[in-house]
Amino acid sequence: MKADSRGLRASLQVLAGLTVLLVGAPSLGASKERIPGVTVEGSRVYDPEKDGDPVINNLERRTFRFFWDTTNKQNGLAPDRYPSPSFASTAGIGFALTAYVIGSERGFVSRSQARLRTLRTLRFLANAPQGPDETGMTGYRGFYYHFLHMPTGQRFGTSELSTVDTALLLGGVLAAQMYFDRDTRAEKEIRDLAELIYTRVEWTWAQNRPPILSHGWRPETGFLRFDWRGYNEAMLVYILALGSPTHPIEPEAWKEWLATYKNSWGTFSGQEFLSFGPMFGHQYSHVWIDFRGIQDEFMREKGIDYFENSRRAAYAHREYSIQNPMRWRGYDSEIWGLSACDGPADTVQIFNNEERGFFTYSARGTAATHVLARSSSRRGTRLSACPGPGTSSGACGSSRSSPTRPTSSTTRTSSRARR
Repeated sequence: MKADSRGLRASLQVLAGLTVLLVGAPSLGASKERIPGVTVEGSRVYDPEKDGDPVINNLERRTFRFFWDTTNKQNGLAPDRYPSPSFASTAGIGFALTAYVIGSERGFVSRSQARLRTLRTLRFLANAPQGPDETGMTGYRGFYYHFLHMPTGQRFGTSELSTVDTALLLGGVLAAQMYFDRDTRAEKEIRDLAELIYTRVEWTWAQNRPPILSHGWRPETGFLRFDWRGYNEAMLVYILALGSPTHPIEPEAWKEWLATYKNSWGTFSGQEFLSFGPMFGHQYSHVWIDFRGIQDEFMREKGIDYFENSRRAAYAHREYSIQNPMRWRGYDSEIWGLSACDGPADTVQIFNNEERGFFTYSARGTAATHVLARSSSRRGTRLSACPGPGTSSGACGSSRSSPTRPTSSTTRTSSRARR
């Protein structure tokens, strides 16, 4: 009997993007038959007065438009950065697929438009070449490379086969599978393609040092040196791997993931919570999973759940920007939420009579497990330009596995520093 992952994912409360962005949104009505034998789908009109806060509505619409306008219309690949020329981001594709669901439900585009873009994307992902070769491949053993060529979808440079970027892609794939639930040929194909893409991922192969999961693999050198240990954005990796109907990992993996939590619990900016420097670590898994009321052993001991933990992290980030201890221009109660981004250069400059280090790519953040050390110099005190009292492991001051070293300030869709 063929394993069906749909029911299992429901038990994990993988609620697709609807959890975060569609709470309280009215559903699209059924198609109306205006002419006998002809079915016409219309877009629902989204009424800001009835449907929510206009500021949030505007933010949602603009976020949707970013993905709708910048993705490759033929294969669905999403750029890693914008507006500078960019390779594609595997994680960005997952966010784009989720945005199409939001756009359809909110009435930003019609369901048929969102369905067509989704179908093209999933067809490409399902049929793109997979194999151990160094070039010409999109992925291997069900996983996808971190960065892909926008026109062809093949591996870009020497980027790694990425477990976390694959998981973020799968979040969007499964969101589409759950949303497009009508009994039509196109929507059935979406569901079948999503099932194929998820179930062929060989999670157990990625356990190079069991029971934990590796960051990734390169055909030139094999598995990367690092594994996913908590706490960071990789919760979704473990949840999807544990719930896989075809290649599940054992529950011991989650216990190993939890083993390092004690190093990240503390009080930061007036909030006590499980910390990770940049905001994305507190948000990515929550895009697709409603963590309210879900507790593991560690969270039960602390008396909170992961949703509350991320809420506290947001308050800590805002409070840090209000206090602005490094006196950066513009940080205040309205400009906060520090995350990974590109900077102008890897350099040390004098700012406010202090030596400060700047970076091209780095994961900026607050609420970390250590404070960056100050070192005296003849010209003053030297501080890292990483905003926040510090960063968690592998973030500020270290470069991610990227085929290029960006030097321009651009918008990113999949910013993480992990290597």
